[in-house]
Amino acid sequence: MYSAYLIWLLLIPLILSLLVFAVRWLGRATRRVVEALHLICVTLVLVLSLVVVQGVLVQGTVIALGNWLHVDSLGAIFVLIVGLVGFLVGLYSISYIRNDLETGEFDNAKMSIYYGLFSLFLFTMLLVVTSNNIIMMWVAVEATTLGSAFLVGIYGKRSSLEAAWKYIVICTVGIGFGLYGTILVYADAVNVMQEPRLAALWTEIVKNAQALDPALLKLSFVFVLIGFGTKAGLFPMHAWLPDAYTEAPSPVTALLSAVLLNCSLFVIFRFSTITNLGIGPAFSQTLFLVFGTLSVGAAVFFMFMQRDIKRLLAYSSMENAGLIILAFGLGGPAGIAAGLLQLLNQSLVKALLFCTSGNILIKYRSWNLDKVRGMLQVAPVTSLILIAGALALVGAPPFNIFVSKFLIISTGMQVGYAWLMIICLILLMVAFTAFFRVIGSAVFGDKPEGVVRGDVRAFSLVAPLAILLIMILILGLYMPPQLATLLNGATSVAMTGNSTSQVAGASFWQSSPALPTGLIQAEAFFAPLANLLPWK
Repeated sequence: MYSAYLIWLLLIPLILSLLVFAVRWLGRATRRVVEALHLICVTLVLVLSLVVVQGVLVQGTVIALGNWLHVDSLGAIFVLIVGLVGFLVGLYSISYIRNDLETGEFDNAKMSIYYGLFSLFLFTMLLVVTSNNIIMMWVAVEATTLGSAFLVGIYGKRSSLEAAWKYIVICTVGIGFGLYGTILVYADAVNVMQEPRLAALWTEIVKNAQALDPALLKLSFVFVLIGFGTKAGLFPMHAWLPDAYTEAPSPVTALLSAVLLNCSLFVIFRFSTITNLGIGPAFSQTLFLVFGTLSVGAAVFFMFMQRDIKRLLAYSSMENAGLIILAFGLGGPAGIAAGLLQLLNQSLVKALLFCTSGNILIKYRSWNLDKVRGMLQVAPVTSLILIAGALALVGAPPFNIFVSKFLIISTGMQVGYAWLMIICLILLMVAFTAFFRVIGSAVFGDKPEGVVRGDVRAFSLVAPLAILLIMILILGLYMPPQLATLLNGATSVAMTGNSTSQVAGASFWQSSPALPTGLIQAEAFFAPLANLLPWK
């Protein structure tokens, strides 16, 4: 039953994107029809994503098309992110693009192109996280580049076109490395399994990982990490990221940071499972620790030099990608679970902040601190959301990222990387300073002349932000049991490649943990790390 829903989850955004492209010549009715199709698309994607996730909770995996499509607990987390963030950002897009229509940035034809590409972008990202065929997985990642690049350059300005071309060139070269790694794994699997059809399926490769050539596994994983790490914005392959994030429309930037970055990490995690089963986890964990630490360190110092809010958020995405990779480098169920929770948490927070940056642009027509001042006077609601989002992003309690960052640092201390965790804490303190230096300058002070007082009042510009903020706060205080189950299963899949296996100690999350204010009873949530807590 769930197999049909999985197929429709992919077909709906693809079909509706083609419909949106087709109705661009309807004249005056174009706007309403396109917006209606867009709303139908993101709503159905959300509903079908939840149904597929429910299928994983019920039966462990959901497969379709002869096991070419495969969603296990690890994939379900990413499907959930695509569906949820896609819906909220899609809802936000409606009023955002209406404003562009009013200011002359868009006409009806360009609006149709935007919404068509938006749906197509959702389709390609869903294809990445549901693919079991590693060749199709690579094709899907490459397709996300082609789809999103047009969205980056959609305004047609010199700077946006330059950013789009930079994005295409660097990411395509990077994905070329990913292709080399993919082909090496496939060729070695064919040699071992003697069945080309099965040798392309991830679920079959992991079963035979120990028979694969160790040298080829190491070489392929290096290619995969460099290739797909380019798409995730890891240092030093990040050069495209700040320009593309800044020039794209704010809803597109939210998808790039909150969803596409995660899709790239998803592919890396799939290949790391193969590598770990074939040669042990030491090799991949070392690379994760190196690239993760370098990405966090470089991003923090880039953040400190920024006077543009959106570029600051772009480098913050690079920092979070590094932190997630670093958590996986710590290894074990605790490190993997902490990394996955950080991945989910940062998706919600970055979607919130990039959409908030769209409200700032609507009000000030800029993200530069020379123009963005006195937000608390001009747009108090947006200001409060920005402050709350900033506190969440830097890991302040009681917001969700505090929990995942605490888990990462605690796990690092427990497994013997105290010196590395101290360095990370120092870097995160610098990031905190850099972030609030910019946010404080934007929120406080006197408003510029010519900026009209009065907040952005369109419902779809505020409602998605409110929903995201509520979710961020809830996840900082309470772990839903269904999400705990997914995280347990995803940790098991990442370590064993088997969706039905149980790993000793992998049940990292309690069945229904709650986090009281002040974390007085935090050991109910952080059970495996309870010996580290001073209030035990």
